[in-house]
Amino acid sequence: MGVAIPLEKMSRKEKIQAMESLWDDLCRHAEKVQSPAWHGAVLEQREESLRVGEAQFSEWDAAKKRIRKECE
Repeated sequence: MGVAIPLEKMSRKEKIQAMESLWDDLCRHAEKVQSPAWHGAVLEQREESLRVGEAQFSEWDAAKKRIRKECE
């Protein structure tokens, strides 16, 4: 099934809202989504960064606000 989305006509804010809607839908059906094999490698790298004290974190709400502000 192909879906045509007029991306060139959408604002950044609209694009982010569309991505959030897609993500929310995927999360509602998470048991049906398989992660690609490379995700495991990325998670291992991030766990190592955490273990050695190099990881940096943001609260999700704060990160979304920062991203939205950058896209305005």
